[in-house]
Amino acid sequence: MPPFGLPEGDPFGPHNLPYGVFSRPGSEQRTIGVRLGDHILDAGAAARACGSPHAALLARPTLNPLLAAGRGTWSEVRNSLTEWITDPSRHDRLAPLLHPLASVTLHLPFDVADYADFYSSEHHARNAGAIFRPDAADPLLPNWKHLPVAYHGRAGTVVVSGTDVVRPSGQRKAPADAAPVFGPSARLDIEAEVGFVVGVPSRHGRPVPLADFREHVFGLCLLNDWSARDIQAWEYVPLGPFLAKSFATSVSAWITPLEALEAARVPPPERTHALLPYLDDTSTEPAGYDLRISVAVNGHIVSEPPFSTMYWTAAQQLAHLTVNGASVRTGDLYGSGTVSGPAAHQRGSLLELTWNGRDPLELPDGKRTYLEDGDVVTLSAWAPGPDGLRVGLGEVSGRVLAG
Repeated sequence: MPPFGLPEGDPFGPHNLPYGVFSRPGSEQRTIGVRLGDHILDAGAAARACGSPHAALLARPTLNPLLAAGRGTWSEVRNSLTEWITDPSRHDRLAPLLHPLASVTLHLPFDVADYADFYSSEHHARNAGAIFRPDAADPLLPNWKHLPVAYHGRAGTVVVSGTDVVRPSGQRKAPADAAPVFGPSARLDIEAEVGFVVGVPSRHGRPVPLADFREHVFGLCLLNDWSARDIQAWEYVPLGPFLAKSFATSVSAWITPLEALEAARVPPPERTHALLPYLDDTSTEPAGYDLRISVAVNGHIVSEPPFSTMYWTAAQQLAHLTVNGASVRTGDLYGSGTVSGPAAHQRGSLLELTWNGRDPLELPDGKRTYLEDGDVVTLSAWAPGPDGLRVGLGEVSGRVLAG
């Protein structure tokens, strides 16, 4: 029987146990917890009650010390939590340490050290290329099949799910305009992505090979890379996105450890171009993940992008990010890039879903080309788990406020 009255097959059961950081009503003290159904278990207090040597590590106000502790400790802590939760003899001690999610405040679960975002869905890249370069013989630029393209974002504007997003202002210039104008973005968009959280840092000057991905990356979360398309169109030549992306990036309050996703590992799509050795994953273990994402606007599902179709894997992204000797730090975050599938209902951005405004979406509250003030965007997802169970990923949601 599931512990603590948990429904059978709950996607946030003991097989999952994502980590978050919470505070209780009337207190500013933050502490680490793990999600169990619609409750959160105070992990630090549970560790103390069970005599764990990791009690101090789990009583911190951020996940960063746990992230830095390394894969051996990650496994020990996860195994201990699973044992405590599934052992009926411990339930009397743990029950007072379970808090309803509705009664707590969830915080950004780790201090973000750095942030980069990739562009790794072939379907998204082809759609974007066809929209912006309709006369090109190939929608993909020549480098796309040879390396994972990325841009460097801002760590300081990564926000936790539930944080309102103020519509950004900036310069925009339509092709027919004589000069740029300044004002709020009229083409505010979302990008459905997955974020990967670095635990163990790497040494400056030492690239991280594909085989070491799981030694450095602790887990993943859903990520929304909010994008102002009209600002982006004017500013991105020749150096790429800047103000169009830097105003906000939303992440889930829950970090799912990679160990919870063993059953979801899948091979990436077939490679169509030979890869340089540092990116060649033909002889490595499967590094793709079968994550089923849903995108909702004001509660209405508009897209269901499949993460299993991503051409470049998180292991390749980390290898490319560090191949020049750049180091990663505890708390570094990197995004997968927009997740889009081959079908129209699998596109992970409004840019694609509406074909840059040409084909408005029909929503219960009216048509949409891009986001309007007051719109709430919510990403949710699940992955196949052990024994036919589902592993739930914590949602990421944000409401658009007028700028």
